[in-house]
Amino acid sequence: MSVIADFTGKSARENVQSAILKARESEDFNAILSYSEERALERADKVDNGEITGRLAGIPFIAKDNFLTLGAPTTASSNFLKDFQAPLQATAIEKLEAEGAICIAKANLDAFAHGGSTENSAYGPTKNAFDKERVAGGSSGGSAVAVALGIVPFALGTDTGGSIRQPASFNNVVGIKPTYGTVSRYGVVAMASSTDTIGVLSSSIEDAETVMDILSGKDSKDMTTLPDFFAPQTLDGPKKIGVIKEFMDDGVDPEVKAATERYVEALKQKGHVVEEVSLSLVKYALAIYYIVVPAEISSNLGRYDGIRYGNRAEASSLSEVYGLSRDHGFMPENKRRIMIGSYVLSSGFFDAYYLQAQKARTLLINEFNTLFETYDALIGPVAPTPAFKLGENTSDPVKMYLADIMTVPASLAGLPAISVPAGKSNAGLPIGVQLIGARKSDSLLMAIAKDVE
Repeated sequence: MSVIADFTGKSARENVQSAILKARESEDFNAILSYSEERALERADKVDNGEITGRLAGIPFIAKDNFLTLGAPTTASSNFLKDFQAPLQATAIEKLEAEGAICIAKANLDAFAHGGSTENSAYGPTKNAFDKERVAGGSSGGSAVAVALGIVPFALGTDTGGSIRQPASFNNVVGIKPTYGTVSRYGVVAMASSTDTIGVLSSSIEDAETVMDILSGKDSKDMTTLPDFFAPQTLDGPKKIGVIKEFMDDGVDPEVKAATERYVEALKQKGHVVEEVSLSLVKYALAIYYIVVPAEISSNLGRYDGIRYGNRAEASSLSEVYGLSRDHGFMPENKRRIMIGSYVLSSGFFDAYYLQAQKARTLLINEFNTLFETYDALIGPVAPTPAFKLGENTSDPVKMYLADIMTVPASLAGLPAISVPAGKSNAGLPIGVQLIGARKSDSLLMAIAKDVE
């Protein structure tokens, strides 16, 4: 059921004021970093006057704070970009505004989107919408919580290795990671250029379809974008779906496994054929990811030097400006990934690590493609556990990385994947399941999910 539709019976100004008020009443969750209230109200008045029209006219939304926007700072939750005012807007923001949507605020994230809990933010962690002692997930934790709390019907996020799907699962909302290249990345702070995707967190599949239909398409400013192929669809009959055996092993929380099995039964009741399949190379996915992605991160973050833009440290020499600016501007997780990436790209280690990881990545992609010759979609949990407690994994980076073990395979292969609510644990914590499809099967995945929703 569309939540966007609930906003259409009110004036745009009323929608914006109500959303901002609700956000401010929920500030103890630390989901919002800044507001673009003045600009939002100006646009709302233009909608009410008929100057701005479109499919989302007067609908408020929130953008993760790594999207360049006007009217509010773009910090990427880092000290480096504290108070940075963007000179332009991301293509995704421009497309939504062209349809009348109104960005009211910027959401918290792990600094530069490096993390899986939103605990790596320079402005403090976002708290889970269902339990303030637990993480929101990451890195799009602020966006997920804003939707879960009912502040806005949808929010924008980025997904490099699970950063939309995992927080969606932890907060009982829908999370869409489209096929790589579906949505322009222009104007979004880069993390890892070969896996970064722009997606949506929403309260329903129908709303996600509407927003994705607007966002998708070719952009001359981003050469990785694909010609527009996305179109909402309905199912033309039962589909064949594979349950990934490796995602249902003994390392998965029993309640997560049980929720996934219940969702599988719901698919069967709708007439779909569901069988167990093996994705044998998935056990190497995390190792591949944490070689390839840090390598790209180390390159992308090279532009932050305290000279061109961002905060500059007081220093007596050029080398000190570089060193101190980067020391003060980056969070520990940023530094860790830069160091890993620099190491695997260095002379003597490039062939042993980075090149081997890319070869293994190709093998994983081929294995996915083979499965999609027989199956329309694959299914499994989003994460091995429900949301963990704040501080539980911060002292052990490897344990934190393991939370991504089920989301990174689709990212490495550039495949569409969506997280949909599948119930709650005995403690009342949300659990999501993940549907993965072949490239450009985004609308089919949503149709399958909507069939069960």
